[in-house]
Amino acid sequence: MRFLLRPGWLALITTVTLFVIACYAVLAPWQFGREADRDAQQHALDAASAIPPAPLARVLPPAGVTAAVEWRQVTVTGTYLPDAEAVVRLRVYDGKPAFEVLTPLRTTDGQVVAVDRGYVTAASGAVVPEYAAPPNGEVTLAARLRVDETDPDHRAPFTADGHRQLYVADARRLATATRLPITPGYLALAAGQPGVLAPLPVVPAAAANAAPFTNFSYALQWLTFGAIAVFALVYFVRLEMLQRRSRSAPPRRNARRTALRRELAGEDDDH
Repeated sequence: MRFLLRPGWLALITTVTLFVIACYAVLAPWQFGREADRDAQQHALDAASAIPPAPLARVLPPAGVTAAVEWRQVTVTGTYLPDAEAVVRLRVYDGKPAFEVLTPLRTTDGQVVAVDRGYVTAASGAVVPEYAAPPNGEVTLAARLRVDETDPDHRAPFTADGHRQLYVADARRLATATRLPITPGYLALAAGQPGVLAPLPVVPAAAANAAPFTNFSYALQWLTFGAIAVFALVYFVRLEMLQRRSRSAPPRRNARRTALRRELAGEDDDH
């Protein structure tokens, strides 16, 4: 077994060990977690959809949209603030680059909320296309509450080609950029509402149309890959041991044959 201490074998054992640890401690749990998150999101959507739409002031917590009320259907009356509008870049819908349009709305009770009016596709993800402005005057909207997205890179809003641009749909970022007291979270407009563009798809419902247990099966695949890696390592170690034994066996057999021949030759001399 001393051959396992050679650099090549040590590198192989280390690689397999790290791969198995990654499969069992990172990749498989990650897929199990995604499956659980998707199920939880779908259950939250189903529960929220079973509740009739209610006025925003009755549903929205003082701190803004939280996971407890996400996906709830609400109605709200107010006036769009187009001068504080922003587009959310780097979106893709139907396989095409797109921009979401986030427009603040001042409600009749004086609260300012962000309304995601939907998206517009573009020829290029770098150029904002033309899109319809929100209607003037007071409007009544039906929408779903959504929790703010978080940009892991913490990229700041910027203005280019006459458009204020964000990297995620985040009312907090929009509040910082416009200096308006926008409540955290945003409202995703339903189809047919005043000011809506192409309405955002309901993400969990779209995910539900995918093959069931997709992430669960991926997790099982990673567990299987880890087991195969261990089996392969054991197999190659065993194969190396057998090969070494076979290479060392012939000299011993030849020595025995030589001794036997000598004994036979001695008997012949005696005769």
